[in-house]
Amino acid sequence: MRIAYSVETVRAAEQDLMARLPEGTLMQRAAAGLAAACADLLHRVYGARVALLTGSGDNGGDALYAGARLARRGAGVTAVLLAPDRAHSGGLRALRAAGGRAVTADEGERALMHADVVLDGIVGIGGKGGLREEAERLIRLVRGTVVAVDLPSGVDADTGEVRGAAVRADATVTFGTYKPGLLIDPAHEHAGALRLIDIGLGPYLPSVPDAEALQHEDVAALLPRPAAESDKYRRGVVGVVAGSARYPGAAVLAVAGALRGGAGAVRYVGPGADTVIARFPETLVHTGPPAKAGRVQSWVVGPGLGDGAAARHSLDDVLGSDIPVLVDADGLHLLPSGGLHGRAAATVLTPHAGEAAALLGVSREEVESGRLAAVRALADKYGATVLLKGSTTLVASPGHPVRVNPTGTAWLATAGSGDVLSGLTGSLLATGLAARDAASVGAYLHGLAARRTTAPAGAPIAAYDVAAAVPEAWRDGLG
Repeated sequence: MRIAYSVETVRAAEQDLMARLPEGTLMQRAAAGLAAACADLLHRVYGARVALLTGSGDNGGDALYAGARLARRGAGVTAVLLAPDRAHSGGLRALRAAGGRAVTADEGERALMHADVVLDGIVGIGGKGGLREEAERLIRLVRGTVVAVDLPSGVDADTGEVRGAAVRADATVTFGTYKPGLLIDPAHEHAGALRLIDIGLGPYLPSVPDAEALQHEDVAALLPRPAAESDKYRRGVVGVVAGSARYPGAAVLAVAGALRGGAGAVRYVGPGADTVIARFPETLVHTGPPAKAGRVQSWVVGPGLGDGAAARHSLDDVLGSDIPVLVDADGLHLLPSGGLHGRAAATVLTPHAGEAAALLGVSREEVESGRLAAVRALADKYGATVLLKGSTTLVASPGHPVRVNPTGTAWLATAGSGDVLSGLTGSLLATGLAARDAASVGAYLHGLAARRTTAPAGAPIAAYDVAAAVPEAWRDGLG
């Protein structure tokens, strides 16, 4: 699992560790890892051209010391100093002693244009706001590979927000631990490939991180697997309340996802029974209301449901039950404004940015630019687990670290994709997974399936074919 900590927490851990080490040790560890990562990118260090775009902080020092190591291996290294009077003195001496050179911003334009690798050491994890004008101008000159030192300059390490011009790195070498902004869009998009350098912070970081991202082995460990004595009811039954005369396909798509989520059976409740049975004859169907459809271990309500009296009654019916409920799409617009804090059983909400904005009473742009704050606010407001869909899908539950889904893909931006995800996640709830785990695993598998079933020509396939790929991921251990 990738875990991430806030700037404040990282700073405190660094102070604790530095108090136990000789002065400068931590920076040398970071510089060594950074130089090794750059060497891997260059393939051949001797004769390579490296430029360091450095500011006045410790990130500039990391870049200068790394540049010194590369210069000693035969690279031609030029440090372009944005603040010559405040450059890290130790790093600058080391670079010059190794044969590197340091120039002002105006003198360094050619070096930036012709470098094979450029290290972004402009600002560190404490930086706020976008790049200053001169830094923005210089980074635009770069044609080679850009490696960000700890994080791309101009992005917010804590939130993933980008409030102005920012470096777009090909790779980011981060130290000690991941920072939330490296995992969350829009900053994540600026980070490129991530590489974590261990500098010894682990024992000084708290046990509970600020954010975390499940990896293959984490998801494999959470996946429900039937026992030898299991039958379709013991594996769990998921109820799906979806579809309407206007949106009959939503029922089919939600059931498609539910059938691939590990539950033993799917009960469908709604007006699309004939359409659902024609596509999936194994589905148990009922005309409603949900309370009379038969026993289930979880409910999925909302996709294509509409906003009429029948839709409101169905939502009230399932929310009044004592089992986990997932609310999506039209169901989100019908939620009580006071939240769902009174429900004893788990509730999962799965909005996209527009729906999240409506639930919070803010603009869509505010949600998209501050996804971490938005998902936390929704979880607190509604007393629920919230899966915020988007370029980075986030899962928040009150009192827990936010989970970041790493398998997202732009191919999921297609009509009906969210309906499939709802059914899939609701089925995982029915198997007995906790709400936070079901939402995290559902998002992970959904993204993984979409990546694996995209046509070679680049065209996305139909949404319920995305769901059909999940069993393949299950069988091969997600590897």
